[in-house]
Amino acid sequence: MEKRLDMVDLTKEISSKKEYKKQLKYLQFEMLKLQQTLLFNEIPAIFVFEGWDAAGKGGAIKRLTQRLDPRGYKVYPISAPTHEEKQQHYLQRFWTKLPSYGEIVLFDRSWYGRVLVERVEEFATPNEWRRSYSELNHFEKMLSDEGFIIGKFWFEISKEEQLERFRERQKDPLKRWKITEEDWRNRQKWDEYVEAVNDMFAHTDSDYAPWTIIEGNDKQFARVKTLEVMVETIRDYLRKRGIRTITEKEF
Repeated sequence: MEKRLDMVDLTKEISSKKEYKKQLKYLQFEMLKLQQTLLFNEIPAIFVFEGWDAAGKGGAIKRLTQRLDPRGYKVYPISAPTHEEKQQHYLQRFWTKLPSYGEIVLFDRSWYGRVLVERVEEFATPNEWRRSYSELNHFEKMLSDEGFIIGKFWFEISKEEQLERFRERQKDPLKRWKITEEDWRNRQKWDEYVEAVNDMFAHTDSDYAPWTIIEGNDKQFARVKTLEVMVETIRDYLRKRGIRTITEKEF
């Protein structure tokens, strides 16, 4: 099924706080059991988190990892490459962050910066970012063939919702660090980023490393859907290989 940002329904929500907490608790416990199953069977998993600034990636990662064994996962926030990293192939800095067998790694932004920010801001030439679609697919296919689980999320919010969240961050001294001049500048290129994101879906959505769009205007809905998709992604992988999920009595 084709994925495009103009097809996303941003009215989806979980209106009841009680229902949100109930679903969250259940899914967090399921993730804990699956984490232990991956560890026991030495299966590595990668989940990529991309999306608009203030779209809720960090909040979803926080709820996802809240009840996991901290020894079994890592979170890597990815920023602009350093001067040294710019002297290397753009994928090189990600190789050292791949999970060990049995480990879960979450990328808060990722190698897709090549076809998003580097494309829009012209840090990569048109030839470079167009060529990278096939490079990224080969990279992920190689990992999938090696037995890695791969899932990719795009957190989508409206331009109006983003503006409201930016203003809230500016007013809150505990969250002001999250907002930068670069975030405001990126808003001016919203339409260019929409085009880049749709092209990214068209060229890099695959059976072995699929994209899931997370409707993010309602934070509660976004967090629950993220966990649901992760749980089902891992379960599906285990089912296809005849691997039983560990029960709570076994860890």
